[in-house]
Amino acid sequence: MVTEDARDNRERDADDIDAPLRGVAGNPQLSGHRSLEEEAARISKRVREINEQVNKRSGRNLASAIAIAIVLVIAVFSSLLIDKRWFIILGVAMVGVVVLELSTAMRTAGHRIPRIPSMLVAFAVVPAAFYLGMAWQWAALIVGTTAVLLCRLLQTLWERPRPNARQLGNDATSIIFVQLYATFIGSFSALLVAQPGGEYWTLAFIIIVVCVDTGAYASGLKFGKHKLAPKISPGKTWEGTIGGTLLATIAAILLCVFLLELPWWFGLIMGVAIAVTATCGDLTESMVKRSLGIKDMSNWLPGHGGFFDRLDSMLPSGAMAFALYFWAAPLIS
Repeated sequence: MVTEDARDNRERDADDIDAPLRGVAGNPQLSGHRSLEEEAARISKRVREINEQVNKRSGRNLASAIAIAIVLVIAVFSSLLIDKRWFIILGVAMVGVVVLELSTAMRTAGHRIPRIPSMLVAFAVVPAAFYLGMAWQWAALIVGTTAVLLCRLLQTLWERPRPNARQLGNDATSIIFVQLYATFIGSFSALLVAQPGGEYWTLAFIIIVVCVDTGAYASGLKFGKHKLAPKISPGKTWEGTIGGTLLATIAAILLCVFLLELPWWFGLIMGVAIAVTATCGDLTESMVKRSLGIKDMSNWLPGHGGFFDRLDSMLPSGAMAFALYFWAAPLIS
């Protein structure tokens, strides 16, 4: 039988919103359990807030970007260190995809580029550069680009209305640009890998480019105030560019001394030169995307956009590394 006092106490507790808290406070084990849960929830919320801030500042999903970058780095480094012929297979695929992305993006802006023939040129030029040398690289590029131009002319036979001379001129210019910028410049990495010790030079220039991007991102995020090229790439700053160049130069000096067996001072030249080409490659891609009115070349790589968005700095830097290889030849011997 419920007593009057017990009933009064129960009614008082029902009206008292702090009663459950007093019950928790009176039970040390329950109180500690709740405290741990609340602390974990608070930390989790704070981590999500920081992630959102970083993603907003960087303009991409940073966690996905890092994961994709790690996978690509492992694939590239493994192919170079195990058997550099595997790198060419990877390189052919990457350059082919870049050509496809760029051609597709330009088609959305009205530039009618035959995509499959353009990719086939990349599939021919990169192996030709690796196995047959520079003369065959040029030959494959000229023959392939001519074939793509002829394909575009043949397409006009079935198009209604027929494109005028100005449209065909724009299409021809776009076809040549894709092959020169993506296929031709990209194939210099294949030329470099084919040289004696070229796999180590390729490894070195990739590391230096990664340092340029990482240093520029970290420095720009922390200290960036003065815009480098606001009309082309509003996110780039002089502070970020300087930070990326410094980190790249330090990496280049270490790589020259311990990997390439070159004098330390050559690392100064190599670091600055590749920092310049990497930055120019990034700005060039930004300029192309801005002229086409798009944010990313594709959405195939979460956090990065497309392969071109990831390789924009690598393409011209591979050509620079190839030039530096022959400049350093007397030092190597």
